[in-house]
Amino acid sequence: MRSIELFSGCGGLALGLSRAGFHHELMVEWNGEAVTTIRHNKSNKVRHVRDWPIEQADVREVNWTRFHGTLDLVAGGPPCQPFSIGGKHQGHTDGRDMWPQAIRAVRQSRPKAFLFENVKGLTRASFSEYLAWIVASLERPSVAQREGESYVDHLSRLRRSKRPVEYKVLVAKVNAADFGAPQKRHRVIIAGVHAELTIDLQPPVTTHSRERLLWDQWVSGSYWTRHNLRCPKDGRIDKMDRSLVAKLRLQKEPPAGLPWVTLRDALVGLGIPSGSANHVFQDGARVYPGHTGSPLDQPAKALKAGDHGVPGGENMMVRDDGTVRYLTVREAARLQGLPDDYLFPRSWTESMRQLGNAVPSRLGESIGSWMGDLLRTAQERMREAA
Repeated sequence: MRSIELFSGCGGLALGLSRAGFHHELMVEWNGEAVTTIRHNKSNKVRHVRDWPIEQADVREVNWTRFHGTLDLVAGGPPCQPFSIGGKHQGHTDGRDMWPQAIRAVRQSRPKAFLFENVKGLTRASFSEYLAWIVASLERPSVAQREGESYVDHLSRLRRSKRPVEYKVLVAKVNAADFGAPQKRHRVIIAGVHAELTIDLQPPVTTHSRERLLWDQWVSGSYWTRHNLRCPKDGRIDKMDRSLVAKLRLQKEPPAGLPWVTLRDALVGLGIPSGSANHVFQDGARVYPGHTGSPLDQPAKALKAGDHGVPGGENMMVRDDGTVRYLTVREAARLQGLPDDYLFPRSWTESMRQLGNAVPSRLGESIGSWMGDLLRTAQERMREAA
């Protein structure tokens, strides 16, 4: 299936979509450091990456009409800082807000579907009207915003429009851990399919759960056996989990699906920092309010790009003895689902910034497979009806 991607970053979403069967006709990223990372791995012939047509460019200057009617998917993660809880909350007034460009890409290329990812903060009440504008604009992309027209006035005009809806649009909150990523990363997915495909657009079904992880840890004990560890005493159960564990112990069968993937799971076989392949120890980790690190036996806390040049003080692990250390770039790459031969040629600070901004590739693969299945089913149905 043919696709294009905006705001590609260091390639997390692109890798997931590639694994799900999408072939990128073009990838656009303006940040030179991120493009350098992709090109470095492209030259090393990393699987999927070797085929990526990455272009360093400003999406505002790209004309997408060359792809008109030829694409299965337009995808991307518009910069999240304008809507991030950790950002300045300036929303549409932030110069980094690129939602108008994502909408323009859909309008000019007219794909069968689109798939955009952003921070959960976009769904906050303070941004409700702007989110409504995004959705309405994607439903009827041909009703373009006029020069000088505010998004509020444009939204009003969209709501009055008599034109048929061109795309069915879904807004879904997701946790990457529920789709197999070893990271609790809460995001929002804005997906759409062309109305002519008559697809019933429902949220993707989760595959992993906290409940199943707690069963494996505190009911069957298989989690600890898998890691050659002695099952800890009940005192180690997190206070937030104790009532749920008690309920699970009354069940005869484990919860359906797979367990959340923990930080310990993700790091199997990696060993202590070796100084090579981005697995390099970084000194200076310490606990302070709001930055306590990730326990090994849960999915990690969300990787952060940091602010004011700090590469995410929360990007630490809590070791078995209770001490903390920074995650190495290699460990952070594993949390984002990147293979061990995917290397970052820049500094620790720059590499962690790119990783903190990336879409977990496991999440990208899951939602890509979900969308791909919808498109294939619709196309098969149309062939049968012809």
